[in-house]
Amino acid sequence: MTQTKPQFRTIDEYLDYDDGTGKRYELVNGELVEFPNENPINNTIASILFAAFLTLGIPAYRLVIGHQIEVESSEVSARQPDLIVHTDESIRALLSDDRIIRLGMPVPQLVVEVVLPGGPSSENYQRDYVEKPREYAARGIGELWQIDPSRSVVNVLELVNGAYQSRPFAGDDSILSPQVPNLQLTAAQLLAVQLYCNSALWGE
Repeated sequence: MTQTKPQFRTIDEYLDYDDGTGKRYELVNGELVEFPNENPINNTIASILFAAFLTLGIPAYRLVIGHQIEVESSEVSARQPDLIVHTDESIRALLSDDRIIRLGMPVPQLVVEVVLPGGPSSENYQRDYVEKPREYAARGIGELWQIDPSRSVVNVLELVNGAYQSRPFAGDDSILSPQVPNLQLTAAQLLAVQLYCNSALWGE
């Protein structure tokens, strides 16, 4: 018997859902989308940035892996970035009131997405390069990082007049971030982790 995928009309229905499998999901247009098998590169890159931001004096309570953000779409949707840099207002609102950054709540300072491999026609590309930037821009999140190990590039997207303007960094380029201006990190330093991982992880 084919099991029907659950449909969710509200964020509360989604937050209360537990299928007992321990799987991790995002919510896209009212439907569950299972996270791909966790790639160790994603968590390692997020951890490198976590440590780098700490050294710049960003408090640990504002650096979070695992929080979700409700985004505007045709149906109820929620995304989970690889790393969130909260503002004091967004973390306070989240911890005092809810389990997710809902529409209408203060937004984070910056979100980081580690891009999964795939060409322009792939689901991964459409999700990471088209859908998520559109959704985060609509939420008014001031800065989005797209870290793409398969293309050896870090894109810093700054929100300008409601739309993101992207600036790519590769090799020995210093990553320039309007939201983290004192950062001293090159694209190569951030992406070096891929040199220690089997290239088969990226389908090469």
